[in-house]
Amino acid sequence: MTATRDTMELKEEAIRRHYPAAAAMLEGLDHAPRLARPRAEAAAPAAERSPGVPAASRRFRPTTPGFVTRTAQRPEGVRLLDRIAAVDGDDPIPSPIQATVAQALRRSLAIALALGEGFSEATGLAELKRANLEGRLPPARAAEFGELLAAEALAVLHSFADAAAFLLAPQAGERTVEIGALEEILTDNAPLALHGALWELDQTLAVHAADEAGLVATVLAWAEQLMAKVARRAEGAPRTGAFAGASFRIEADDLTIAGFAPSRKGRGTALVMAFKKPHEVIGNHIAKYQAMRLAKMLMAYDFGRRLNPFAELGGFIFTFMGDGQPGTGKTTLIQMMAGLIHDYCRVAGYPFRYQNLAIDSVDSYQGRSGQNARAFIDSIMDPAVIGFGTIDDIDQVAGKRGDRQSSAGQQEITAVLMGAFSGANTVVRGNCTFGMFSNYPENVDDALRQRAGARFLVDGPQTREDYIDILALLLGRNHAIPLGAHELFAGQEIRRAVAASFESHSRPKEEALIRVWERVTREVGPLDTLARIGTYLKAIQEADPRFTGRAIKNITDAVKVRAMDFELPDEWMEQPELFLFRSYDEKLAMIRELMRPITVEMVIQEINRYADSEFRYGDRSDEAAIAAMVRDMGRAEEAKRRYLQGRGAAPAAEAAKDR
Repeated sequence: MTATRDTMELKEEAIRRHYPAAAAMLEGLDHAPRLARPRAEAAAPAAERSPGVPAASRRFRPTTPGFVTRTAQRPEGVRLLDRIAAVDGDDPIPSPIQATVAQALRRSLAIALALGEGFSEATGLAELKRANLEGRLPPARAAEFGELLAAEALAVLHSFADAAAFLLAPQAGERTVEIGALEEILTDNAPLALHGALWELDQTLAVHAADEAGLVATVLAWAEQLMAKVARRAEGAPRTGAFAGASFRIEADDLTIAGFAPSRKGRGTALVMAFKKPHEVIGNHIAKYQAMRLAKMLMAYDFGRRLNPFAELGGFIFTFMGDGQPGTGKTTLIQMMAGLIHDYCRVAGYPFRYQNLAIDSVDSYQGRSGQNARAFIDSIMDPAVIGFGTIDDIDQVAGKRGDRQSSAGQQEITAVLMGAFSGANTVVRGNCTFGMFSNYPENVDDALRQRAGARFLVDGPQTREDYIDILALLLGRNHAIPLGAHELFAGQEIRRAVAASFESHSRPKEEALIRVWERVTREVGPLDTLARIGTYLKAIQEADPRFTGRAIKNITDAVKVRAMDFELPDEWMEQPELFLFRSYDEKLAMIRELMRPITVEMVIQEINRYADSEFRYGDRSDEAAIAAMVRDMGRAEEAKRRYLQGRGAAPAAEAAKDR
């Protein structure tokens, strides 16, 4: 990607010079928490290694030139190496994962200390520290001294967390941890800031790191939260420009620290999935076409600007819903889209993260389901990765409000998803997309379903050619049956099939919507102006009150996507320097050149596509509700009959006894 700032090399000898101090901090330090409350006991000293010889337990009490630390509370011992060693119980030998975490933390601390030293020299802070230590700091420069100390603390904290997240990224698994807010963020000076961060990490590990997978996940969650909080603090802090505008290269780690932005190589996860090629998705032409385009749209994301040109132009699909009967290809569509994004990211060297929010995320403990959903959302929306999140069988995972059969956990997930997909704090950067899939979309909460900006009707094979293609595909090659008069997969030629599919929506398909269409066109004539189209939309709303302003937004977003009705050339994905590694402004200009104007036909087709789906969902939902009421009434009648029959039998039995 085109560099936007000068990059300076951070020498290896400068980093290794700080190894002893970093190791001492990990072995032991004293820290009295100022802002946070302890959540766990201090780590116990390591077990004795031989009779009468206790394990080393040094305390790190650094001296900062020109600075005196005063503590008002009883110091709490922080022994991170002992805390890490205790993760696997009583085993005296550290495991490879424990050693990797300890070494990553030591190197990250050393990198942060080296960067802090460079910042101090570049800004004149080192001279101010010496002057303060010798008692010759001019009073007029006291405010500048304090501001520079705080700026150095912020730079050191962010560098420490950034390097730790980067170095531990290869060890990341599928597990995510919700650690809560970090509070012990101190900016008096760099050593105290690191002490507070290490104390907070020690407390977090004590609560969340029950095994090795939890150890890595907890450190990564802590690092990401610390980076985010420090970056927010730095936005209004003075004297931070020397770090924010600089870029430091650590060649041995292939790491570039660029100010307060997280490293480009964010944490991706190893994806284990049976990927599908586009020709293996039979039928589903519009859904397949939009999924293929969306996969390429994601790759236009600019990590430096943290924005996608498609999101700025209004043609990006942030959320979509795929619905269809069982067996029509929803899982195959997910496998195809995930495979395309995975392959594109591998070529470009981008981190890719895929996760599915499944039914096992619904927990019986109050609040845990919401935490699971929040962790899923945060993981996919991480601006340092390309993310693809799916909620398969969303009608089971998320509850329908007002439905007595929905559990409290399902209701929590619904609330989290609604807030994340279209809430007051939702920011669509264009680095991720969420797909909701269901066989029974009518059972999905109306408000949540309407937060799906695009609708993918997954209806499977439809034509004679589709069925021949899927039969040949699934039989494989272990047969000698002749193909006959058929051109294999010719019907799956995407552009021709998509054009026919879009054309089919020039008129509505659902009976209730057809009646609205015919009445409006009879009254106002062809829908060829905004006024007439608006009349049609109002008539739809009168027929179905659920057709609200959010529906209009989803339709206009879909129309804007149609204006982007082009595929980024395959060579742009295969040769990243042609597009992916260009600057944001260059990408934006290249995309603008490919855009096409919005037409009346596009608007009508997208209105009918969306309204057809809503009427289809509504009819099914109403029928399901009516059927349930009929069953309840039938049960009530049968219960009443049995009850009356039982009451009639009781007097007869009493009379027989008297005789």
